[in-house]
Amino acid sequence: MITKTFLSANQVGLVLGAALLPLLLGCVAEPRRSRVRVYAPSVSVQDAVIMEDDYVYYPGYEVYYSSNRRQYVYRDGRYWVTRPAPPRVSVDVLFASPSVRAEFHDSPEQHHHDMLRRYPRNWKSSDDRHEHREDRKADRKDDRKGDRHDDNN
Repeated sequence: MITKTFLSANQVGLVLGAALLPLLLGCVAEPRRSRVRVYAPSVSVQDAVIMEDDYVYYPGYEVYYSSNRRQYVYRDGRYWVTRPAPPRVSVDVLFASPSVRAEFHDSPEQHHHDMLRRYPRNWKSSDDRHEHREDRKADRKDDRKGDRHDDNN
């Protein structure tokens, strides 16, 4: 005699659920977290030297020179430009022309109208250049005295 055993629907569901449970738990479980290390870039701090702009104005050429920047500032048409050389004149000729130390320490274009009024193109320095020449002569005499003293040793 052969006996056939059939499972009820509830029993089939229970068997299938038990078989699929480990698969489902693997999907629901928390994902593995990977560790990411972020390193901050190294920073070096250096002392900064802040120098104010210093300008010498050459009225005959309407040119400003900054010895700190070693740049010339002047108008080129409607625009202000900064260049390593003066316009339309050699450095020697420019430096030999009358000049005045500017009293401002920012952009020359902001003060140019006032500088034109105070120092027109034909402006000539009077006592300032004479005093500077005398100071330079005195410095050279002191240098020569030092040279003579060194020669005698």
